[in-house]
Parts: sequence; C-alpha cells; structure tokens
Amino acid sequence: MEAIKGGEFLVREVKKEDVFVTEQFSEEQQMMKDAVIEFIDREVWPIKERFEEKDYALTEELMRKAGEMGFLGVSIPEKYGGIGMGFVSTMLVTDYISAASGSLGTAYGAHTGIGTMPIFLYGTEEQKQKYLPALTSGEKFGAYCLTEPGAGSDANSGKTTATLSEDGKSYLINGQKMWISNAGFAEIFIVFARIEDDKNITGFLLEYDKENPNGVSFGDEEKKLGITSSSTRQVFFSNTEIPVENMLSERGKGFKIALNSLNVGRIKLAAACLDASRRTLTESIKYANERIQFKKPISSFGAIQAKFAEMATKTFTIDAGSYRAAKDIQNYIDSLLASGKSHQESELIAFSEYAIEAAILKVYGSETSQYVTDEGIQIFGGMGFSKDTPMEAAWRDARITRIYEGTNEINRLLTIGMLLKKAFKGDIDLMTPAMAVGKSLMEIPSFDIPDYSELFSEEKEIIGKLKKAFLMISGKAVETFGMELEEHQQLILAAAEVLIEIYMAESALLKAEKVADMTSEEAAKGQIAMAKINLYNAVGIINEKGKEAIAYFAEGDEQRMMLMGLKRFTKYTNLPNIIALRKEVAAILIEENKYCF
Repeated sequence: MEAIKGGEFLVREVKKEDVFVTEQFSEEQQMMKDAVIEFIDREVWPIKERFEEKDYALTEELMRKAGEMGFLGVSIPEKYGGIGMGFVSTMLVTDYISAASGSLGTAYGAHTGIGTMPIFLYGTEEQKQKYLPALTSGEKFGAYCLTEPGAGSDANSGKTTATLSEDGKSYLINGQKMWISNAGFAEIFIVFARIEDDKNITGFLLEYDKENPNGVSFGDEEKKLGITSSSTRQVFFSNTEIPVENMLSERGKGFKIALNSLNVGRIKLAAACLDASRRTLTESIKYANERIQFKKPISSFGAIQAKFAEMATKTFTIDAGSYRAAKDIQNYIDSLLASGKSHQESELIAFSEYAIEAAILKVYGSETSQYVTDEGIQIFGGMGFSKDTPMEAAWRDARITRIYEGTNEINRLLTIGMLLKKAFKGDIDLMTPAMAVGKSLMEIPSFDIPDYSELFSEEKEIIGKLKKAFLMISGKAVETFGMELEEHQQLILAAAEVLIEIYMAESALLKAEKVADMTSEEAAKGQIAMAKINLYNAVGIINEKGKEAIAYFAEGDEQRMMLMGLKRFTKYTNLPNIIALRKEVAAILIEENKYCF
C-alpha cells in the first residue's frame, strides 16, 4: 500500500496490516524499553515524593544519568552523538521515561524536543557539530525561549528584539521570556526575537555561562500546581550578545521553527502521558484489590470495575494511536531518505505532514492522563486526596499537559484548520467524498442486514459511516461559511471532536484486530472488548457533537435530512453489551493486579 498521508485516514480504508503496534517492537526496541523501565524503577519510583519538594537538583541529576544511559539522543544520528534509532524508538523512550514523575517527564521532553530538535532540524552543519553532542550526552541541557507575558498562544507577537551591533558581528537581544522549562540548569538556549520591523520572529542559539552571564538574568522558580521539581523561570535579556553565526536558520524563519517544533512536541507529549496512565491504573488496581469494605475488596464492586474498564480503554486507545502515527512518520522519513533527501529535511517534511495526527494525539493523550489520574483519586477515596499516596501528585502533574505544546482548545481548532488547508491545496480530496455523502442522503437506505460474523466487521462499517458523518458536517460547514469558517470556533470545536474520535476509535480497533491476528481472539479478548467500548463511547460523542453542529448551520428540511443522515451514520445493528464488556476488561485487570495490555 502507498504510504498514507497526514489526514488521509478520513478518505481511505486503513487495514490492520497498515499500522504498527507495540507488540511489534524489535529486539533492539524491547531492550531499550526494558532499560528505561529499569532506570525508572531503580532511580525514580522509590524517591517519587522528593519531586514534591521542589528538588530541582534531583531533576538535573536524573537528566544527567539519562544522558549517560543514551536516552537523550535516541533519534539523533550517531555522527552528532546520538544513537540514531528512529522516531518510533524516540516515542518509546519518551513514553516510559515519563512514567513516574511529571517533573522529570517535562524536563526530558523540553530538552530532547524543543531544546534539541530545532538545532538538528534547522541548524547549520557547524551548529549541529558544535551543540548536539553535548545535548545528547547530558553534558549540557537545552531550553526554548519563545513564550512572553504578552505572547502565549499568539507566539509570533513577541516583543523581544534583536539589534545588529555596530560592527555587524553580533545581535544584541533585549526582552523577557516566561514559563521557560529547564531555565534553572540549561546552558544552551534557543531564543526567539524580532529583528527591526520584521513580520516574523527569528531564532538564535545562545550559550549561557553563569560565570559570564552576558546580560542574561532569571526570575525565581515559578510556584506551580504540579511538576513542582521541573525548573520553570522567567529569563531576561539585557544587551545579550549572540554572534551572527548563531542565527538559527534564516532571518524571519523563527515562527516556522516554532510551529514545526510543536508538531514534534505534540505527538511526543501524547507518548509522555502513556506509561504515567498505565502506572496510575496499576496503582489503583492494587489498592482496590487490597482495600476491604463490607467484608470484600472494593475491586469486586461494579462501580469500581466500570472505572477500571474506562481507564484501561482510554490508555489502550492512546497507545494505539500514538504508535500508529509514530510509525507513519517513521515510514515517511525512511521513504524521503531513500529518495535522496537529507535526514534533516526528511524529518522536517514528515513532522509537518502528520501535524493533524500530532494535534489529535496531544489532545486525546493529555485528556486521558487527566481522566485516569482523576479516577485514580476517586478509587483511592479519601486517601487519594492525601499527599501520602501518589494519586494527587499524579493528578496535579497531569493538569499541565492540557496547556503546554499549545492548549487543547488551540489544538482542536488546528486539526480542522490544517485539514481544510490540505483540502484547499489539493493534498487531500475531501470535497468529492463529501459531495457523495450529500448525494447519498437523498437515497433510500438499504435495510439488508450484512453478515457480521467476522471480527469487527460491524465496527469497521461503523467507522466508515462515522467518516461520512464528518464529511457531511465539515462539507456543509465549509459550504455555509467559506473562508469565514474560522470565525465560528464552537462549530470548529464540535467538528474537531468528531475528527479526534474517528482517528482514535479506528486506531484502537486496528490495534486490537492486529493483536488478535498475532495471537488469537481468546488471547486478545481484553483488547477486543476495549476497542468495542471505545467505539461505543465515540459514537455517542459524535452523535452529540454532530447534532450540535447541524443545528447551528442548517434548518427546516435540510436540517431534518442531515439529522436523519447522522442517525443513520451512528446507528448499530447489534448494540454492544457495554456493561458486560466493561466487566470482562475489569476481570482481566483485577486478576493480573495491574494494567496488562
């Protein structure tokens, strides 16, 4: 099959053979996974409570150890000090290294993502040779100075200036940055500033030496709700000199660097939420199996079992979607490399190509993390609210994930905006299938009941119908509002919810089907049940958001026809027994005494 493009899942049938699942890790990847888990279990999990004491030195110390283990340069080529394992392996390490502490996960993500990747993706050969070996080894750490008091989501509106010196040898940087992760111990800063009256900001590489601060000063460590041992400070620049050769890429390209860096950061953030969710669920299961009330463990109660099943389902689903997209990105990078493009150019193109999926996964992963930790507190009851158990810290650490790498609201808006941009450019043909859906609404539907005996045959048909629902809604929205659509944010948010649920539901089904194919339906019964639960939940959300959208832009006979279409697209022939499926998943978890998928 020809490689699927970003966003193209909407108009193409994707089969289990086309996706990658974690059960396919190579021997090298499995060894890396085991090494990261062993590192977290040995170095981090036993001292979790120290992260609640604003122990920034601990985070720095663990980051240095991660560098010694080779975890900081997983996908950076060997000639720059990395180990060149590819993007799936990068996701794997991000996944498991973020399991025990949001403080360490944030430091790791900021350093390896926005602190290192822009240099690899946009730096000159000299810049890469100079900075990447120190960053990948943990000898030095990176920080990314973009956000300002008046420039958050509107990143290009920053007021920090870069003025060419009289001798033309350096730029003088003046301004203020805030919410800078790793600022307390970083020595290589990527700084964004505006030259003269340029429309767009420019990126620069700053080497910081505390013995010679060069006009750089710092605010106090921020007092935060969570990730309390992640160093987060304001950074001030007063006539800070940066040599002209330390401009990153070209003048005015800073905004582009910032946007493309976020694409990588978003999908990696989804991975960073994963093992944290697995461990949260495992701790909840262990507690519920041990906690006796009314003379039996609380895990025997249906209300608790329902929570286990839904927590596991969301965790399984983000696992499926994250590694599916990671492999699509890796395949695209490999095909571009084979065509003669440089490693740098190949990664840039690939990350941009799958920006829609990255935004989807960022939203779903962060909200899964928040949901799982919130339910974890509930399962622990009063103890969950206590600092003596790990739940409340996990919940506070999870909260930031819905804000950084672009708020979830921004990311939802972006998914639709980027998709329509691709359609207008002709990269994806959405209008032909959307028109076909519109035409089909006028036709008399078939009342034949197909043979659904094969695994997921009805569920796959429903996925196809959900895609039609999205095409119907988005097609009518574009037809009604045209270029003014971006002014109707609540409509876009409703459409985004439909898009996100389709991608994630399809990912869960494909992973479960593939695992069943690799083992057996009996061995994969938990995965099959979770994929069915997730699809059922997705159908409900799509039905609700679809009605919200249709009521906004259609009325009279047209509205009635579209609502009938939506009902047809979200209808089961055989309604799944959701309570029985939840019980089935919970029984496996309780028996295993951990998240085991």
